[in-house]
Amino acid sequence: MKNILPNPNTRLGIFGLLIAIFWLKTMFAYIVDFHLSVSNPFQFLIVLINPIATTLLLFGIALYCKKSRFFYPVIFLMDILNTVLLYLNVIYFREFTDFMTVSTMTGYSKVNQGLSGSSLALTLPHDVLYWIDLIIILILLFTRKIKIDHRPLNKRIGYAFSSLAVLFFTINLSLAEMDRPQLLTRTFDRTYIVKYLGIDAFTVYDGLKSQHNNDLRASATKSELNEILKFTKSHYAKPNSKYYGIAKNKNVIYIHLESFQQFLINQKINGQEVTPFLNSLYNSKSSYSFKNFFHQVGQGKTSDAENMLETSTYGLPQGSLFAQLGSDNTFQAAPAILKQEAGYSSGVFHGNIASFWNRNNVYKNLGYQYFFDASYYNTTGDRSLGYGLKDKLLFKDSVKYLEHLQQPFYAKYLTVTNHFPYDIDSEDVTNFTTTNTGDKVVDNYFLTAHYLDQSIKEFYDYLEKSGTLKNSVIVLYGDHYGISNSENEGLAKALGKNPETWTDFDSTQMQRVPFIINIPGQTNGKVMDEYAGEIDVLPTLMHLLGIDSQKYIQFGTDVFSPDHDQVVAFRNKDWVSPKYTSIDGEIYDSKTGKDLGFTDDAKAVKADTERVSKELNLSDSLNEKNLLRFYHPAGFKDVDPRKYNYSDELQKEKNIEKLLGTKSTSIFSKNHDQTTSKIYQTDAPEDSHQTTSSNRIKITNPDDNTN
Repeated sequence: MKNILPNPNTRLGIFGLLIAIFWLKTMFAYIVDFHLSVSNPFQFLIVLINPIATTLLLFGIALYCKKSRFFYPVIFLMDILNTVLLYLNVIYFREFTDFMTVSTMTGYSKVNQGLSGSSLALTLPHDVLYWIDLIIILILLFTRKIKIDHRPLNKRIGYAFSSLAVLFFTINLSLAEMDRPQLLTRTFDRTYIVKYLGIDAFTVYDGLKSQHNNDLRASATKSELNEILKFTKSHYAKPNSKYYGIAKNKNVIYIHLESFQQFLINQKINGQEVTPFLNSLYNSKSSYSFKNFFHQVGQGKTSDAENMLETSTYGLPQGSLFAQLGSDNTFQAAPAILKQEAGYSSGVFHGNIASFWNRNNVYKNLGYQYFFDASYYNTTGDRSLGYGLKDKLLFKDSVKYLEHLQQPFYAKYLTVTNHFPYDIDSEDVTNFTTTNTGDKVVDNYFLTAHYLDQSIKEFYDYLEKSGTLKNSVIVLYGDHYGISNSENEGLAKALGKNPETWTDFDSTQMQRVPFIINIPGQTNGKVMDEYAGEIDVLPTLMHLLGIDSQKYIQFGTDVFSPDHDQVVAFRNKDWVSPKYTSIDGEIYDSKTGKDLGFTDDAKAVKADTERVSKELNLSDSLNEKNLLRFYHPAGFKDVDPRKYNYSDELQKEKNIEKLLGTKSTSIFSKNHDQTTSKIYQTDAPEDSHQTTSSNRIKITNPDDNTN
């Protein structure tokens, strides 16, 4: 055993010992403090090896020092700095369930907000394990229990270990890409970078990304807004007087239909409707539904959809705007606009972790007052699937928070059960038989969509019973495709199409997703033919609420306006319109799908192609250079994200009554200060054996809180 352990009395021995101990500390942090989830043995292997490469590389700097008086200070300096970085992330993670970015480290205000004051309270007894090794080894060195090795090292040893570190990192990155393709180009959660590559690699990656963003922003000038303003002002579509203000002062409830495509609406499988309740809303006279509404997301997927609906600007050409720029960007988004223009409160309800897609930071910059993430619910056992709390439980368990929002409110529900790979417990789907295409993804997709439909019906029943429905406008939308092109053969079978005749045009048509604006009390609703996309939702909503969108920089147009632009741009610069569809430069007839080749309208097609490219480029310039910091619409105040702390333990149930007082407009207050949770009915089997969930209710007014 003695021969296996590194001999600390030699330079290579102390080098190996410090690396081994730091690896153990990192593993301890991964398991105990970061709670990194590992779903298979392959991921476990990656987690085991990911600290090795960067630790070898950094600690290996000392191996280039010939003299012992340089070697020992350098290797201990590397160890101390790495331990400081690891421990700061541990403290920060306990407060924000996220990892420290370079901008957070270098920005005093954010470091102060994140660590000072509460850092002592965030320490735990086991934290001594992060430091005890350094203390013990230094004591042993000073007492000469560990002897200084004065023998010089051959530089080739340093080169050898540096080469080994690079090799290890190459292997690590290759394994990571095998398990999580596009890990670095499509970053949607910092936790994934840490899990696959480690804290050091994440910090370097984030630093390079931050430097690139800073370089772009440092060179940006206010004058660069001129072309953007010229485009958006000329592109503005004035409101249709028939619809302007018809939902004024009503609550707004967004229901985000995860991975939900338009073909599910009115679809029958084995004689049964897949989504009977959504069908009833889609065809209702109280709804304005769109059969030619397209998602426009890129690599940012769900986060791209959220960004477009909240800001009417596009996602990035690569990666996620939320993940890459959302922590620092200036936004003029729906929550802030509605608060400042019409006194709306706002909140998001989501059964996944707060850091996914960087939402815990981005939502503050958007102006959301409250974010009820997974930590507010009981997500244990079979109550959750891959991406969080099941939908029926999310809607039901959110009521105790929703009922305390001041009306009118702007609330968003992010569902997750209808998410790839569409796994669902058999007890959650009853009395519905899906397809038998032989493709499990396609067959299960109809099951999870049916479950989502039932979830929404239960929530609607609650809204009606609580008296909330009649004073609300409910917006339901699909965020992006659910069935990828690789599953087209199975999908074609399910839809009764011939897989062998499936074309690129068919794939483009599958990018339709539902868009339903349900306004209870309206009687002239209809299914509309207009072509539109996610970029058009915000100006449409604002005009329905009686708020003119003209002074804001928005790339979409009001779908009810006679001036609405029906050319829908995709993130890859393809586009679709009522007449033509452009795919990789090929032009198709949008009605027949025929490849037109050369068309008599070549001039018009060229103009649309150039406009789509210009629109996307201008949006990218606006977001990548953070140009909105230079733009101040009359009467609009920039959002101060420091007002919001979604994990603030001070915001507890005891503060609710103080907030409500005699002027409260909440559902709770309107119900004579009685909870409406009891009237919520669900057939979720997990609810019958529910354990006690978190009682954190944080409805103190964040706009009066400068924490």
